[in-house]
Formats: sequence, C-alpha cells, structure tokens
Amino acid sequence: MTDVPSYDVAIVGYGPTGATAANLLGRLGVNVVVIERDPDIYARARAISTDDEVLRIWQSVGLADRLQADMLPGRPVAFVDSTGTPFIETTIAAGGCGHPPQQFIYQPAVDDVLRQGVQRFGNVEVLLERECLRVANRGDHVELLIGDLRADTISRIHASYVIAADGGSSPTRGLLGIGYSGRTYAERWVVIDTEVLEHWEGHDHLRFHCDPERPTVDCPTPLGHHRWEFPARGTEDDDALTSDKAVWEVLHQHGVTEAQVKILRAVVYRHHVRVADRWRVGRVFLAGDAAHAMPPWIGQGMCAGVRDVANLCWKLAAVLRGQAPDVLLDSYEAERKPHVTEVTRRAVLVGRVITERRRALVALRNRVMRAVSKVPGAMVRGQKLWWIPVARYRAGFLADERHGAVGWQIPQPWVIDGKGDTARLDDVLAGRWTVLHTQQAPAGIRAWTDRGAASIRLAGPHEAVEGDDVRDSGAVLIGWMAAKKADALVIRPDGFVYAATTSDRPLPEPPAGFSTTAPAALASIRTGVTA
Repeated sequence: MTDVPSYDVAIVGYGPTGATAANLLGRLGVNVVVIERDPDIYARARAISTDDEVLRIWQSVGLADRLQADMLPGRPVAFVDSTGTPFIETTIAAGGCGHPPQQFIYQPAVDDVLRQGVQRFGNVEVLLERECLRVANRGDHVELLIGDLRADTISRIHASYVIAADGGSSPTRGLLGIGYSGRTYAERWVVIDTEVLEHWEGHDHLRFHCDPERPTVDCPTPLGHHRWEFPARGTEDDDALTSDKAVWEVLHQHGVTEAQVKILRAVVYRHHVRVADRWRVGRVFLAGDAAHAMPPWIGQGMCAGVRDVANLCWKLAAVLRGQAPDVLLDSYEAERKPHVTEVTRRAVLVGRVITERRRALVALRNRVMRAVSKVPGAMVRGQKLWWIPVARYRAGFLADERHGAVGWQIPQPWVIDGKGDTARLDDVLAGRWTVLHTQQAPAGIRAWTDRGAASIRLAGPHEAVEGDDVRDSGAVLIGWMAAKKADALVIRPDGFVYAATTSDRPLPEPPAGFSTTAPAALASIRTGVTA
C-alpha cells in the first residue's frame, strides 16, 4: 500500500472544467494528478462563448489576458425573422466583473492556453491516455484504478478527493451509480465549423435566424472561424446531413459561398437538459457536464463547469489544510445547483423563442418583441430575465446573520493603491479572505484578522490612501455597497460576500472551526502564459 502514489486531488477529465480546476488547485499549492483518456486536445470546437465572470475566474490564475487575446468581444446579438430582419437586436450589458460581458471563443485555443497554464505548476501531474476504470471511497481516501491506454497496463493511485469532470457521458458518474435525470430533445442539430477565407457582410455578428422553416444559429468565432447550427429535416441519416452537398445547401441559403469559407467539419448532436441526482458521493465530486447538461442557446455549458470548480477548489484546499471541516464541501452543490438550474431554464426559454414553428405564435412573437425593443432601455433590462442570471448564492456557506449583501459576488473595479499603482481589485485581494470596509474598521474585525483575514479600506475617488488602502476611482464598488446598505464586507476567496454589516453594528463572528489564513502560494504565482 505504501507504494501506491497518493495525491491531494485527482481530476478525471482535462477539458476546460478539468484544466481550470488544475490551474486553481495548482495555484493553491495542492498536490494534483489529472487523468485524461485522449492523447491531445479535442479538435472540434464545442463551446462558442464565455462571459465576464468566467474571465474573472481565469484572471485569478493569471490567464485572463492571454485568453482574451484569442477571443472576439462586444459583438451584437440579433434575433431575426424569416426575411433576415431583426426583431431583437442588442449587445450584452456588462456585469461588473471587469471584463467584456460576452466573448466568442475557439475552444481548442482556450484548451491550449489552459493546459499551458497548468505547466507552470510543479505540483500538478498530467497523465494523458489514461482511463479511470474504478473509483471507490475508502474512508480517508479514494482509490482509483487507472488503465494506461498506451502500455495496456493497470495501476492504482490514491487521492484525498476526486473531481470528476469527464463530460456528459461521465464514466465516473456511472461507476458511482449516480442518476442523470432530465430529458434529451429528439430533434437532431447539425453543427458546421468553418475556416473563414473572405469576410462577408455581418460575418462578425451573432444571429439567431428564427425562421419556422429552418431555425439557424449563425455565430462568429475568433481566429478565422465561423459556425452555423441548424435542425435536421425529415429522416435523413447523419452521413447525408453532414455531407458537403447538404452543408453547402444551407450555407448558400445564407449567402455564403465556397470563396468565403472552407468547411472544417460537420457533426450531428442532440440537445440535453439533465442534472445529476447528487454532485457528491463521499470524497468524489461531479463538475461540469458530468453534473449537468444544458442546451447551447446562451452559451453557458462550458461556463457552468468553470463556475463549478471555482466554487469547489478553494473549499477543497481549505479542508486539505485543516482550515475548515469537511462539511464545508457540502455547500458546493447547495450553492451551485440553483444557479445551474436557472441558467438551464433560461437557455430552454431562449431556445423556444428561436425554434418556434407555429405560424401564429411566430407572427405574435415578432410583433411583440419588435415593439418592446423600441422602448428605451428595455433590451438591457430584459437581459436580466432571459440572459445569464446574476452571480448570487441564497444558501450555502454564508453567515447566519443575513444582510442584503450576503451571497452576492462583488463587482470588480480598477483600484489605485497608496503607491499610485492601478490594479484590478481581485489582484489586490489575491484570493484571501478579506474584510473590505469603506469607513473605519468595523467592530468585530479583530476576530477575523486574528484568523488571518486581510483588512482593506476602500476609499472614495477623491480620498487619500495609504498602507493597504485602495481607492475606488470610479466609485463602482462603493456605489454597490451603498445600494446594499453595507459599510463592511467579509469577502470569501471566490469573491462572494460571506458576511456584511453597517457601521453601527459589529461583524458576525467567524464560523467555529474555520481559519481564514491564506497560504503563501497564493501570492507567488503572478505570471501569465505568453503567446
């Protein structure tokens, strides 16, 4: 038994969710092994967009700027009728995370940068062409049986915890006997990925063609690519649907010719709406598509997985260091599942708008939405109802004394420190538990700083700063705190508010059994990945 390799965390699956987890845990100094059955990055571009909250997560591991260099931000979104005339046309509004609110991506490029990021960490071992054949809880550890697909051998490893990020068909979920409830839509969709040879009018716009004859998604992707998605007609088999003849028939209908794009691949898939019955079995956790699957309409499948591991990884590190009891890990599903459920509901809603085929409802949809879109500010306000929901936890690892700011993710402004240097707020907080206050240090702060929390005063645009104080030059966060009636916040390592208070009330006590001491490793990894 002493010869069996042991790790703090084993990650099964090396897509964006697994690679993000490896970066997060690598930065936290956790001893990690990654197990991936494929020899290289999956070539087909699946995810097509990301958002500002996900870029904020990637910022925490020093990769946001490098990743954004290969992204396409700020493109308008249009829902058009059968004549190509928009009945909704909007640009996604900023969410306050300090990055563009929507960016189109080419997933193989994202995967490559995330994997380059992992290479910075000597505490992360990556095992490619390995398959997890068995995962079994053994009291104080998990035993994994690993098949080497190159050498045709089998070995064992131990890990204190396991993150199963091995996709919608997750073998790990199957090994654990976890149900995956929901539905699969019967209609088949064809996805066409192309290389752009010559630009055409509107090539850089996202269009949802809400044509009852053939709804189509027309999506720009960066690095010289473009994608179309449309439903199959009739009983054609998959080979016929993905043939050059069938693909060009659709592209020609959209005015795109052989001179403008080169077809890279065409595949058929079905939409899924599913969620795992449990996200935790003992020391094994499901994340990403292994835990949930949603339709692609608002581009949140990959994003949801990245959010999962951002919630889970700091908690795993805290438990592994003895800074928190194991029960903290139960808050993972409690916090993440409601958000995933709401994102999925909205994705289904947008899909229904796009794919509606009943003529009377199509005509009504077009008239009503065209009228609504003419009302000033209606499109931005409407995004709060049908686009990505705000980042907020209503239950989970939060203070019992519920203030209105508790559970929200704070905005991220640019701030200026006492030396006059400008930085994004998260880079100043550096993944630490932090008491952030706008006035004098609140009563009760000593209980937090004695356990290792940082104390930072947030000054207004015209106030002087010194020491660890920072100036919110645009009053972004100060304004947010004022709206929430909070003078002091206790910020978790993931940027969510654990506790809040006003100047006339003390902060809640830290929870029993928890230490907020941040490891030195958090401050030591500040470099990004170069092109």
